[in-house]
Amino acid sequence: MKRYFVGITGASGHPYAEALIRALVAAGAEVDVSITDAGCKVLRHELGVEAGERGERLAEALPEWLGADVAAHVRAFASDRIEAPPSSGTALTGGVILCPCSMGTLARVAAGFSSNLVERAADVALKERRTLIVVPRETPISQIHLENMLRLARLGAQVLPASPGFYHHPRTLQDLVHHVVGKVLDALGLPHALAERWKGIPRPAEDAGSAAPASRDPLADGPAA
Repeated sequence: MKRYFVGITGASGHPYAEALIRALVAAGAEVDVSITDAGCKVLRHELGVEAGERGERLAEALPEWLGADVAAHVRAFASDRIEAPPSSGTALTGGVILCPCSMGTLARVAAGFSSNLVERAADVALKERRTLIVVPRETPISQIHLENMLRLARLGAQVLPASPGFYHHPRTLQDLVHHVVGKVLDALGLPHALAERWKGIPRPAEDAGSAAPASRDPLADGPAA
């Protein structure tokens, strides 16, 4: 059974992190998770989860946040736990995913600067030539951001922005979140059923006089009229 490391940072988009952890456990994986100091503030704001100031309360928050069944497969570490297993290359992992990944964390990883366990785990993935996936959630993107992402890509990391598609006709925010998380699991080679696979655009109806469906809000509740 493979173990994956999920690093949560101060970027907005923590629903992606929650869905990713759930999906990894559903795929039969064990998960190590750590959160940066800034990430603790965003997790509290976006999801109402109290992880403390450095993630020291994340472990005790897992059962209420994720449910006991999921939490049983997750180990949580504070950001300053540099002695934790993920900080060493001898602790084998199936991959490291920074989700969501702030541009500050991305820059420090690209420069080889490890100030916490999240950045150290990413650094280990690079030096051991293991899978590293960064999921940045930022817009607009500056030249500095682009250069840092390019540097990471050249070092072997996969840059997978939190940019959901709409071709699968999402109806809820969860559909959009799952689209991105499904991309992460695809990159890890893990099976999932988070989103329908693309099968091409259906052929138009033979009756040329058929009226096109009226446009509507794709996230509106209820069936189409």
